[in-house]
Amino acid sequence: MKKIVSLALTLILVLSCMAVFASCNEPSKNPAGEELVPVAKEEIKVGFIFLHDEKSTYDKNFMMGVEEVQTKLGLRDDQIIMMTGIPEGAECTEAALDLVDQGCDVIFANSFGHEEFLAVAAKDHPEVQFCHATGTTAHTSELNNLHNAFASIYEGRYLAGIAAGMKLNEMIANGEFSAEEAKIGYVGAFTYAEVISGYTSFYLGAKSVCPTVTMDVQFTGSWYDVTAENEAAKALIARNCKLISQHADSMGAPSACEEAGIPNVSYNGSTQEACPSTFIVSSRINWAPYYEYMINQVIKGEAIADDWTGTLATDSVLLTAINTNVAAEGTQAAIDSAKDQLKAGTLHVFDTKNFTVNGEKLTSYKADVDTDDAFTPDTEVIENGVFFESKFRSAPYFALKIDGITLVNEKF
Repeated sequence: MKKIVSLALTLILVLSCMAVFASCNEPSKNPAGEELVPVAKEEIKVGFIFLHDEKSTYDKNFMMGVEEVQTKLGLRDDQIIMMTGIPEGAECTEAALDLVDQGCDVIFANSFGHEEFLAVAAKDHPEVQFCHATGTTAHTSELNNLHNAFASIYEGRYLAGIAAGMKLNEMIANGEFSAEEAKIGYVGAFTYAEVISGYTSFYLGAKSVCPTVTMDVQFTGSWYDVTAENEAAKALIARNCKLISQHADSMGAPSACEEAGIPNVSYNGSTQEACPSTFIVSSRINWAPYYEYMINQVIKGEAIADDWTGTLATDSVLLTAINTNVAAEGTQAAIDSAKDQLKAGTLHVFDTKNFTVNGEKLTSYKADVDTDDAFTPDTEVIENGVFFESKFRSAPYFALKIDGITLVNEKF
């Protein structure tokens, strides 16, 4: 009898171990239940679709991330395919399908307007993962192989804004203009939430150290237009802006600043070499952490998040080295202090006590998070007095027009 019981217990134990082993080796599944098959690192192919080429500071920043992650993961050159100059149209679908034909297991596109055309390829090829920067629809789409990613760059812009405010204070102290004349200019591409979130966070960073600052914003209607960006910067300088920043992709605005001797805070990389007399600092998204994440998920056969948001803590939001020949004394210390507070959660960029809309403080605001054609507000995003950007979706949805900022033109 004891032998029978013993044999039975042994059989149960063996079967249990087999079940555990089977569950541990069962392929991961995405939310719809399809199996995700692991891909050996030596065999994985990764495709990239870029709007412009390395002449664009925006696209160059993405390419820098590719180089970094390729080195870190030890991927061969034939495992990385980059396609540049791909417009926000049917050309994106064609490029994605070309990359599929070349054997890519995961494909990444880098511009907002690429998303709907990338989705066409994703629908036709469920076996391939498609990732997209700045997009808004992955979390509501029915495509389990379409994913969005962004970063809390508004925090980086806020920190860069502190550098701008410090410079204004220095110029005021030197008698170059009065505190009431402290005005900064901002060259923006479009009136998208991403741009609005960016220039507002930059302004709030400057305002945190220079309370009298105001800001004028001029839009170009293009992500990359050297002439339009140069002319926009010159127009802002003519409006008595004492410092210029931008959310546009060329050297147009920094060059105008260097020519006029106006301090400049650039974006997506240092312009110090080209503009040694005016460049202060630049913020940028570091895409390497996301590339590493998406590639490793495919290698492991595990699902990629619908929406992924990089932060200061993941090193996805970076500032360049400060140009100490132009920046005000104490700038680095002020940035470091604010950065520590942002990481700790004791400082919030869009704390509603620090801005007003039409003269009033906000206590509630519904944003268009689940994007539709009518941009219908659908999600309460203010909690405990803070507008939480990129919490409910990776792409920005801050689209408020706060007091202190003047939009020179709104046709884009």
